[in-house]
Amino acid sequence: MKKLIFVALFSAVGLFAADGATLYKTCVVCHGANGDKVPPGSKATFTINTLDKAKIVEDLKGYKAGTLNQYGLGAQMKIYAGKLSDEDMGALADYIVTLNK
Repeated sequence: MKKLIFVALFSAVGLFAADGATLYKTCVVCHGANGDKVPPGSKATFTINTLDKAKIVEDLKGYKAGTLNQYGLGAQMKIYAGKLSDEDMGALADYIVTLNK
């Protein structure tokens, strides 16, 4: 019985794990399906698919905290990043770094 409960518990945890591809669907409109677009209104000279995981997570945390306002998009990004947990940010960053391959 204990074994069954243990297996069920870990199966349920997997259901709630962050999925970067699913999370990225809200980013596509501004950043493109491959992360290769500069968002409308941005004066950025790079795209998110060129960033490494640590930089993506750092930026998302800054936007969420309201301490980052790169290229004047801080308020807009705060809305999206504000909904992400640290686990979500990691999963999203893991997915974004695969887009430039």
